[in-house]
Amino acid sequence: MPHAASTESRIPTAGTALDPKQPDGGVVGLPRPAARRPQGRKTGEKPNILAGTLGWVWLAVIILPIYYIVITSFRTSQDLRANNQLIPSSQPTIAPFIRVIENDFFHFFFNSVVVTASTVAVVLALSLMAAYYIVRSTSFGGTRLFQLILLGIAIPVQATIIPVYYLIRQLGLYDTLWALILPQIAFAIPLSVLIIVNFVRDIPNELFESMRVDGAGEWKILWSLVLPMAKPALMTVGIYQALQVWNGFLFPLVLTQSRDVRVLPLSLWEYQGQFGIDVPATLAAVVLSAVPLFIAYVVGRRYIVAGLTAGFSK
Repeated sequence: MPHAASTESRIPTAGTALDPKQPDGGVVGLPRPAARRPQGRKTGEKPNILAGTLGWVWLAVIILPIYYIVITSFRTSQDLRANNQLIPSSQPTIAPFIRVIENDFFHFFFNSVVVTASTVAVVLALSLMAAYYIVRSTSFGGTRLFQLILLGIAIPVQATIIPVYYLIRQLGLYDTLWALILPQIAFAIPLSVLIIVNFVRDIPNELFESMRVDGAGEWKILWSLVLPMAKPALMTVGIYQALQVWNGFLFPLVLTQSRDVRVLPLSLWEYQGQFGIDVPATLAAVVLSAVPLFIAYVVGRRYIVAGLTAGFSK
């Protein structure tokens, strides 16, 4: 019966002409069956062996230092000198981590959290408002403001450390956490505005117009429309700037002095003596200080690429 049904489907109906050009006596107006692709035919491009090899080499360059830091943080100083440093210890220990925690690690950790959270929060708020004004402004002032902000990207931090030190001294903020927060806010805003501006430009203009028709003001539009739509860019800026502030060493070294305001990067000096350095304890402190940033990256990694590439394809 299935064969009969197949045969009936090929019988032309009234008013339908046969196509003499079709070898199987096909019917005009009916689609021909799709041609089958020959079996075993290779499709696609050839693999790029050189690029793949270089990619694996680069991965090894990145992974090897991380691997060394982790395995060394579970050693003792004697074990580090006596055995191969690239092979995990046969007797791992958490003594370096205990020493780090007992050496006011949580105090330095709290200082780093305060500086990083305060800096990132202010940078996100100011950059979002500046980006909204630059994108939606119809006057020449928005373009001028954008050009002025972008000048900050061309100024290296190292070139301004002496004026920044003098300014902090004159303001009476030397050796305080504010001495670390304020300069890092200033140097983080230019790149943050650049990323957020390119993302806000992708928001359809119809959405802004519809909210204005409903009677929404500028602050309402910024809070209810721009903030939710710019979430990937804000996550990108937040993670990147948190990484820069958390690992920053120059400003804490120059603008602070006392142990009470010391942050994690500067606390690594605690494990350096007059004639040597406790390598396992130093690397244990590095591992502990990297855990918050690793968690932040895992949470927001899917927003990073979208935030960095927004608007640049136009």
